[in-house]
Amino acid sequence: MKKLLFTCLALATLAVSMPFCGKKGGTSDSCSTEKTLTVTTSPANGANEAAAPGPTFPLTVTIGSTLPTSGVTIQVKARPDGVSTTFFTEERSSTSASNSFTITGTPASTTCVVEITVTSKTCATNKWTGSYRYSRK
Repeated sequence: MKKLLFTCLALATLAVSMPFCGKKGGTSDSCSTEKTLTVTTSPANGANEAAAPGPTFPLTVTIGSTLPTSGVTIQVKARPDGVSTTFFTEERSSTSASNSFTITGTPASTTCVVEITVTSKTCATNKWTGSYRYSRK
């Protein structure tokens, strides 16, 4: 009887401890070793640009931190201020520090918001976001 009780207790202990196995060693956490993304943009993040003739508007996204080994995904969206529908969207994968975009389709005489998101391909929580406002004459 004592052997049966000991065996049941050992099996219960093993069953309870199984979910904790492998959490420390098996996989590496790429987020803990990856540098936090630092990004500058031109026009600058937070800027309110003066109205310009257009019809195209350049944007440069420069990654100042060490690039993740797998690169980043850069998403650029432009929309009229106060409206959720975008008139311009571009998403690209990059392993370069400097990335140029050309925003097209800007409506005239309307303040627009450009939203930029840079996300590590290795660690989805390593993300930078920024925005600026501009308008076309």
